[in-house]
Parts: sequence; structure tokens; C-alpha cells
Amino acid sequence: MLDLGQIATQLLRRLDPETAHEIAIHSIAYGLAGHGKADHSALKTHALGLTFPNPIGLAAGFDKNARAVRGLAKLGFGYIETGTVTPRPQPGNPKPRLFRLIDDHAIINRMGFNSCGIDRFCQNLTPLFRPNKEGHVQAASVPLGINLGINKTGADPLTDYPALVGRVKSYADYITINLSSPNTPGLRDLQAVDMLSRLLEAIQTAHPDRPALLIKLAPDLEDEAYGPILQAAIDGGADGLILTNTTLARPESLTGPHRTEAGGLSGAPLATRARDVLRLVANLNERRLCLISSGGIESGRDILDRLKMGANLVQIYTAFIYEGPAVLTRLKQELLQEMSREGIRNLASLPR
Repeated sequence: MLDLGQIATQLLRRLDPETAHEIAIHSIAYGLAGHGKADHSALKTHALGLTFPNPIGLAAGFDKNARAVRGLAKLGFGYIETGTVTPRPQPGNPKPRLFRLIDDHAIINRMGFNSCGIDRFCQNLTPLFRPNKEGHVQAASVPLGINLGINKTGADPLTDYPALVGRVKSYADYITINLSSPNTPGLRDLQAVDMLSRLLEAIQTAHPDRPALLIKLAPDLEDEAYGPILQAAIDGGADGLILTNTTLARPESLTGPHRTEAGGLSGAPLATRARDVLRLVANLNERRLCLISSGGIESGRDILDRLKMGANLVQIYTAFIYEGPAVLTRLKQELLQEMSREGIRNLASLPR
């Protein structure tokens, strides 16, 4: 029997994708999407100097403007990543720009960093925080990541990213530098080792007191490119990598009528490449950086496999879009079952 959340999710799928997304954001922000149960202690995870009630995070892109953080955390995510936020407000690319490939359990988007801008973004976050005894601010919920990007026009990455870090560092438990969206011209060029090194140096010089810093990478790089990028991230003082963003590739297996639309593909068709990139980077990483795996995660088995491959945490997006909050209950139940089957008492016992 379907619960109200599942019924609502099915009804939203009958609407235009962006309209459905906006309704979902408002419903979650106002607490209409329900509450998840307390997590089993076996799912507690430690990474980036933080404690996560479970390893399943929400990837950036769902709550771009930090409007529903409190409600999302109550659904049962182990952590939330908001954004991508840009320095100045921008509308993003022309509509339509978001497409469901239902039979493929995939999504194509070419949103183009539609953003309220950093000023409004921080205003939206402020009510979630309160001063502590040391005069700093602290989150009232699960760990919060903030994903940063640059504007489509008039961007200066070496200035913009440090400035954004300065604006959000008192709100964030970790910060992600997005260098891999396929929908902002020239953005992926910033993954080049020389540019990445300069960018990390600029951030480190301006903000040595920042929270943990992660770099989000594309799945479409040549395999040989990940090693030098990993080393540049380590040398530049980064704390982790998110593997991976959406892909420009179009597997032949796609059957949806929107399969030829331009933009980044997420969901089940990305799973193989996401696993391959994780395995490659984890073998080179030797657990020096925190690795967060994203792309095509649909089951508890998927999660455990990625953790055993070397990921510290995982993120979901497309599975949440299609299944709604119920996906979190299912994933955690399946993960606990898989752990029991393999004799894993808790995630803290996995090699880290």
C-alpha cells in the first residue's frame, strides 16, 4: 500500500519536471514530506572530521538555493549538499532544460547554474544557525555541504571561488568547488592540473581557516587525467573529491524519447562509469583524501559496494527524484541487510 509520500511522488511525475521540482521544494521546506526514522547506529559514518548518522547524502542540484535544508534533513539523509550557488543571480539556460528518461531511470539536465546568487543564498541559510559559546555559528541538523560555482558571464574563477568560500565558510560543514558541470561553458577546463593548483592556492591563501574543501569532478575525463588531478588536489590542500558529476556520454542502451537532448545525464546509465572512476581514483588515493561517490546509486548493495571500493560517503539524486523520501528508508534497510549478510557489524569497521 502506498503512503502519502509515494502517492505525492507519483502525482508529481505527471507534471512538467521543473514545476514538479518547485512543488517538491516547497513541500519539503514546509515539512509536508514527512519525517524519517532515527538511523541504526551501525550506519554511523565518520569522514572529513565529521560524524554522519548514515553515509547517504543528497547531491547538489536539488536544493540549489538552500530553501529546504531543514526539511530535507528530517527526511533521513545523512547529510545535505546545497547549491550550486553563483556569485551573482542568474536565470540559467532557456527552458525546457530538464528531461525525464523514465524507462532508463535517468535524467538529463542543462539547467546552467540557475541561482539566486550568494547574497540571497546566505539569507536563506541564516535561520538554520545559531551562535555558540565561542561566538561562531553551528548547524542545527545533519552535516551541510555547500556547492560553489561561477557565473556564465563575467566570471573570474581565481577571484570568485575564494570570495564564495569566504561567504559560506561559517555556514558549511564542508565546501565543494564545482568544476565539472557540463552546462557552463569553460567550467570543465578548470579541472586542468595547472588551473586547479592555482585555484586551490588562491583559496588556501585567502581562507586557511576554512572547513573541509572538496572538488567535484566530471566522469568524462580520460582515465589518465585523474591521477594528476588527485595529486594536485592533495598538494593544494583539498580534503576530498566527489566522483562524479553528470555525463555528456549517451549510452546506446538509452531508450527514452529525450535521450538526444543536450545536457548532463544522471541516474542508472551513469553507474558503470561512476564505479570505474571511483575504483581508479581509490586505487591511487591510498585513502589520503575523502572520496564521495555519486552516480547511479539505486540500492543498498550499490552503497556497500562503493564504500568497499574506497568511498567514504555516497550521494543520490535521480533515485530521490523518482522515488521520493521512501527511497531513503529502502536504501538504509537494504544496506543493513547487505552488511548483515557479509558480517559487517557497522560501517565504522570498514577500512578507512
